[in-house]
Parts: sequence; C-alpha cells; structure tokens
Amino acid sequence: MDRDAVERVILHVDMDAFYASVEQLDTPEFKGKPVIVGGSSNRGVVSAASYEARKFGVRSAMPIFEAKRRCPNGIFLPVRMSRYKAVSLEVMAILEKFSPVVEQISIDEAYMDISGADRLYGSPKALALRMKDEIKGKTALTCSIGIAPNRFLAKIASDRNKPDGITIIEPKDVQAVVEALPIQEVPGVGSKTAQHLKRLGISRLGDIKTVPETTLSKTIGKFGSRLLDFSRGIDESPVVPYTEAKSISSEETLEADTHDMVTLRKVLLVQAEAVGRRLRRKHLLGGTVTLKLKRSDFTLVTRSMTLDEPTDCSNTLYEWSLRLLEESDLSMRLRLIGIGVSRLLPLREAAKQLSLFEKPRKGKYWNDVEKAVDTIKEKFGDEAIKRGGLL
Repeated sequence: MDRDAVERVILHVDMDAFYASVEQLDTPEFKGKPVIVGGSSNRGVVSAASYEARKFGVRSAMPIFEAKRRCPNGIFLPVRMSRYKAVSLEVMAILEKFSPVVEQISIDEAYMDISGADRLYGSPKALALRMKDEIKGKTALTCSIGIAPNRFLAKIASDRNKPDGITIIEPKDVQAVVEALPIQEVPGVGSKTAQHLKRLGISRLGDIKTVPETTLSKTIGKFGSRLLDFSRGIDESPVVPYTEAKSISSEETLEADTHDMVTLRKVLLVQAEAVGRRLRRKHLLGGTVTLKLKRSDFTLVTRSMTLDEPTDCSNTLYEWSLRLLEESDLSMRLRLIGIGVSRLLPLREAAKQLSLFEKPRKGKYWNDVEKAVDTIKEKFGDEAIKRGGLL
C-alpha cells in the first residue's frame, strides 16, 4: 500500500522521571521516597525528580539549594550517566521491535511513526499497551505515551497522563485540542515568547489565528509561521531515524565567564558556520538544533528546537540557536557555549522527497553563498574570507 495513503500515526514515548526511577529501581529502599538526582552540592541543579519529590514542588533545572529548601528530607543523588545510557539502550531496542521508524531525541524519549502498523499489532492503543508491557518487563520502568496524527500533538498527548499513561488525540479531536491548548505548553514556546504572545492577546494556541501573520513575524520571527501551522493542527515534520553520525556540534569554553550578548552572538556565529560547513562537507542535513550552555557554577543547560525542514545552512542554524539563547536565563555568567545539530538526514534522501512543485528549501540562497565561501576557504584558507560581523 502507498505509504502516503496510510493515515499518519505518531507516538511520543517518554520514560517517567527516568533518572530518579532508575535510582529507585537500583536501590529498592528508595521506592516511594522523594529522590532528587543532580548531586548534593548547592551549586548544582536538579536533573530529575521522582514523583514523590515533585509533590514538594521540586522540578528539573531547579537549583539544588532550592530543592533542599522545599524538600529537606529528600534523597539527593549524583548523576550516573553510564547507568542511564545502558537502560536507555534497552528501551530503544524495544521500540525498534515495533517500528523501524524510531527517532530518539534524548536519553529518555523518542518519536515513532507507526503508520500502517495496525495490520501487525492492531490499534495504536493495543500497540502502545504491548510496548509498555515489554518495557516494564525488561526494565521494570514505566513510560507515558502520546498518540496523535503528528509529532507536535503526540508530544502534547504524552504529557497529559503521567506517569504510566496513554493519551490518544484522534484526528476528529485535533482542532478542539489546539484551540484550548495554553500557549506556554506548546513545544518551542519559552517564557519570553509566551510573554510576547500574551501582549498580543494570545493565551491559547487557538488565539494565534486571530493575529495577522505579519504581526506574528515581527514579534517572534520565523517561529510565527510554525505556530500558525500548529494552531491549525498541522505539523508535517517527519520522524527521522538517526544516521550513523548522530550529531555534529561545536562548543567553546570562553576566555572569561560572561553574559554579554554581543560576545555570545559572535561565538554562536562562528560555531554555526563551523557546524554548517561540516554538514555540507558530509552531505547531511540536520533537523534539530541544540544550544548548550555551561554556567559559571558548572551547571549544564541545553535547549533544543526541531526545524520545519532539515538544513545545512549556517545562517539558519545561527538564527535558531540565537533564538534559543535569547529565550535562556542569562542572569548567571556563562563559561561555555555550544551548538549541536541532530536528526541527521543524508542530502540525497531529502532530495528524493521533493515534489515537482515544491518551493526551494528555506535558506537555499544563503546556502548557495555559503557553498561559495566553503570553496574559497578550502582553496585559500579559513582567513581568506569571513563575515563582516566577525571582523
């Protein structure tokens, strides 16, 4: 059967309080107790909190000192990344048994395209229940699963019924869901963007359609058109399994801790150029941009954005990473900044997906310029040409 004729069904699988749940699994006396992963130093931040700890208001990215204030009897543990990665590999192997189209987006969550899988496993809910049973049987851990016609709504659904839940958004219910969705719950909408939108009278996703697209673009840039699609229940971004190279990144420890935006913009631009050049050299496109920040107290913060279309354009990477930076809390100085690109897709595969009447890829004209710059640098050296903003 033609895949395009099959009704699209996307799953978002999210392990419940993953780090904390692994710690409770490995130390049974921790079960039912408030476990907070992130270290015991007051200078750190919470990486994960068990549901028992969340009842005290403890959440991810909260400073440890604040978590201790809210939950003085909590069990504070250091991060054991090698152990979490080992369990994650077990989980992802189970997901891949049910579909070849699995996109792992972090250590504890993934998207799956199960379009047409009903012929093998029955309804999407039946598949999700079977998958949850296998994960629990293999790892003794629970997960929450969202099922929807696209990625954006699947992510929304998985957050609706935690822990250990399944939420389905049927095609007939899509418009009602997006109309009522609080704007701050939309993936990619940070606190600053939410503030800008609320000044336009937008408190729910459905309100987006009441604002002219030109106004949205002036207020929040290119993300405005993506939000407009979301408000119509549209998200055509595919689930893309990782290629052999899972990511390409560039990061730099700064000469001095800073939160000066002029300095940080320049560093980002250099890094975006480096990452874009490596993508073009390897004939790859990246679908997700990740900004990595290490604060002066050595706490690590990452923020990611999935693009409408995968890209190898340095200018596009810079624009989106800058937007992520502007959404970040820079009250504390940074000692390191970096850009990473994941969801890599071979350029030849992207070319196969183009239709006769599609518009050129976003950033195409910048991309042509960048390819010319690549050629000059390869022939005459990296210093032969550079952007004016870096002089």
